[in-house]
Amino acid sequence: VGASDLSSGINAEYGGRAIAKLSVLGDGFKIVKAGKQQLVQSVPGELSMDHTTALDVASKYGGQLTIEELERMGWPELRIKSTLDNLLDQSMLWVDEVNSTYWVPALFK
Repeated sequence: VGASDLSSGINAEYGGRAIAKLSVLGDGFKIVKAGKQQLVQSVPGELSMDHTTALDVASKYGGQLTIEELERMGWPELRIKSTLDNLLDQSMLWVDEVNSTYWVPALFK
């Protein structure tokens, strides 16, 4: 059986069931919704509504997130900084310091 034969039987439902079974090991693996997409969170920790909202915003722009987008939602500077810092600490977000842009690698298009 070749690698392509194995991968053809794997889909989102199968992956979701597999990740649900890993939950017995703790909170390290879970499915997180970001817009219409689903991401696998593979680091221990909880995502707040702010984190999830930031990921939703990034999903609308191919994984790109800017401070301006969060400001348009009425978020104060401290809330934005806290959210972005936490996502950076969890390696869920990358920063492009040249363009003042943040990227969610799991949402690249």
